[in-house]
Amino acid sequence: MSSARPERSSPLEPTSAEPWVPRGGATYRAAVVGAGSWGTTMARHLALCGLDTVLLCRRLEQAATITETHRNPDYLRTVQLPVTLRAGVYPGYDLSAVDLLVMAVPSRGYADAARRLAPGLPRGVGVLSLTKGVEPGTLRRFSEVLAELWAAALPRVAVLSGPNHAEEVALDQPTAGVIASCDEAFARTLQQLLSNENFRLYVNTDLVGVELASAVKNIIALATGMSDGVGYGDNARAALMTRGIAEMARLGLALGAQPLTFAGLAGMGDLVATCTSRHSRNRLAGELIARGRSPEEAEREMGMVAEGLTAAPAVLALARRLGVDMPITENVVAIIRGEKDVLASVRDLMLREPRSEHH
Repeated sequence: MSSARPERSSPLEPTSAEPWVPRGGATYRAAVVGAGSWGTTMARHLALCGLDTVLLCRRLEQAATITETHRNPDYLRTVQLPVTLRAGVYPGYDLSAVDLLVMAVPSRGYADAARRLAPGLPRGVGVLSLTKGVEPGTLRRFSEVLAELWAAALPRVAVLSGPNHAEEVALDQPTAGVIASCDEAFARTLQQLLSNENFRLYVNTDLVGVELASAVKNIIALATGMSDGVGYGDNARAALMTRGIAEMARLGLALGAQPLTFAGLAGMGDLVATCTSRHSRNRLAGELIARGRSPEEAEREMGMVAEGLTAAPAVLALARRLGVDMPITENVVAIIRGEKDVLASVRDLMLREPRSEHH
């Protein structure tokens, strides 16, 4: 009788405790796709944790500068990168020997990048996605996008979330995060590989909740930035954050997420950091929009992508499909589409029909 384990029909199905081990030798080989702030920070972290790591850029010039100077010329320019960290260019890089592929691509180009990378993926590759949320149009979570586009490789998929600003992680300041996967054995191996004295990681098997929490917290951060931009204070910010968790939980529970996820690092933890930090691009984008910039102008002024601007319409469409009430999200979408201003949205939120807090 054969002792081979039955294969999963999807990388998003729970698995048995099958080990995830390096393809050759004792060292895991990792490729980080996307050389923005978070991709650069994670590549640095992987290299410092002892993984043989390459950071894959879109431009040859950027990759060459990283290789020569051990600094990223476009993001986190003052951060010194490990001499062991190499740089290359995707999608043409040879991935056949890679054990762990880290996706750090913005949501707008995520599916296209995944599609281009698919032909070169080795079977059973481990995947850690730093991009979470809902794809515009299809309204699929990004783990579901990978499950479809990379089905032939049958990857082991996890996502990383939590209050993890790249600017602080890159300085080795204390940080906690959560690795979420249906494949608990894979998640626990990643937890062991990537945890150190500066970065403490927890495991969560609620992939749905972690991904949705990450999408919604960016939208609520836009709202708190808008509140800041018109001069409101701590009371308004706290109310938006608290009611934002309520929206996050309603949507997650409608899709089978676990309630405790929204009180954890991917929910409340990431929401607090994203809504209050000076490093938060979504909070800053909301502030700039409240002061008269268009969403496009806000992103140009920041020089970075605000993921909430992409997530908000997609999350609202998903909520409407499910019949989930998300009034803050609805008003954020109306503002970024130019259909309402911030003051009108605040008035509409304040004058909504009275109800029980936990309704």
